[in-house]
Amino acid sequence: MTNRLRSEIEEEVAEKELIVEEKPAREIPDNLFTQFLNKGFVTTEEATRALPFILYVAFLCMLYIANRHLAERNLRDIDKISKEVKELTWDYKSAKAELAYKSTLTEVAKRTDTIGIKQSLEPPQKITVKEDQNGN
Repeated sequence: MTNRLRSEIEEEVAEKELIVEEKPAREIPDNLFTQFLNKGFVTTEEATRALPFILYVAFLCMLYIANRHLAERNLRDIDKISKEVKELTWDYKSAKAELAYKSTLTEVAKRTDTIGIKQSLEPPQKITVKEDQNGN
């Protein structure tokens, strides 16, 4: 009988070790949001009925965000292209000025002098051809 008593004591000790104290359930704060959900302002049926509209509004929000990103990207591209246009405009103006300078009579004479072509000192002569009365 002592064995039986000893085994019962061991079981009681094991049960005490296995007992885990449960924490009391935390109370939900009574604010506007919880009142809105718990007090019956929105029922499950109403929420289910409103789901397509909510999804539609979410889709519109995503479209709005995507449109905003595209607009910002376009603005960045426009700024980048404007800078390129300004740079190319300056390149064009400098090339035009350089061409105007190099095509002056004195510059052409300097460049042709190095390859052996000299400027004529005699003025050009006009050649005239008399036409016959027949049109030849």
